[in-house]
Amino acid sequence: MPPRTPAALVDSHAHIQEAEFKDDLSAVLARARESGVEKIIVVGGAGDISSNYGAVDLARTAPGLFATVGMHPHDAKDVGAEELDKLKELAGNPEVVAVGETGLDFYYDRSPRAIQRRVFSQFIALARETGLPLVVHDRDAHQEIADLLRTEGRGDVKGVIHCFTGDFAAAKEFLDLGFFLSFSGIITFKNAEPLRDVLRKIPLDRVLIETDSPFLAPVPHRGKRNEPAFVIEVAATVARVRDISLERVARVTSDNVHTLFEI
Repeated sequence: MPPRTPAALVDSHAHIQEAEFKDDLSAVLARARESGVEKIIVVGGAGDISSNYGAVDLARTAPGLFATVGMHPHDAKDVGAEELDKLKELAGNPEVVAVGETGLDFYYDRSPRAIQRRVFSQFIALARETGLPLVVHDRDAHQEIADLLRTEGRGDVKGVIHCFTGDFAAAKEFLDLGFFLSFSGIITFKNAEPLRDVLRKIPLDRVLIETDSPFLAPVPHRGKRNEPAFVIEVAATVARVRDISLERVARVTSDNVHTLFEI
C-alpha cells in the first residue's frame, strides 16, 4: 500500500473507466482513498467514443469522481460531425468538467496531421462554446499546439497540458497562454532530470499532478499497471524537487485542480 499523504490529493488525469480496471475497480478506488486521493478526473477519449460514455457513467457512481469528454489525437481520424454532436451533448452533463483529451501527437502520427489539427481546432471551439477548460495531449507538437490555442482559443480558453514533457521554453509559452502544466510518473524516472529542471523553474500554482492510469506508472511501480493511489509518488517527487513538504504539494496541486475545473 502506498503511503498516505497528510493532505488530500487529486489525480488530475486517469483512464480508470477502461478495460484494464474492469475486474477490480472497487479495490482501485479503495486504495486511492486509503492513500489520500480525494478526487479523480476520469478522462474520456482514449480508443473510441465509448470511453467518454464510460467516463461520465463512472463519474455518476461516487463522490469525488469527475469526467471529461473528447477524443485522443490518435483517433482524430474517427471524429466526424456525428461524433462531435454526441460529445457536445455529453459535455452538457453536470459530471463533465472539461473538454478532452484532445490535442496533437506528431510522434506516432496514428491520424494524419491535417486531421489532427482540424479536430483539435473543433475541440478548442467546443471549449469556447461551453466555457469548459481543455485537457490537451502534446507529443512532439508544442509549437503547433501553442499556435492553435492562441489563434483558435482567442484568449478565452484555459486548460492543462497533461503529462507535460517539454522544455522550459514550451512551458513558458503554455503558461503565458494561461494553461496549467500537469506532471506524471515520468518525473520519477531516472532519465527525467531535464523535466525535473523545468518543474523547478515554473510557478507551483500552475502545477497539477496525475497518473495517466493505467499508463506511466511511477518509480517504484514502473512496469506495472498504474492506478490513482500511485499519484502520491508523483507528489513526493514534486516535493523533493521543489524542496517543500509533501503536504504543501498536496494542498497547492489540489487547489489548482479546483481552480481550473471549478470543482
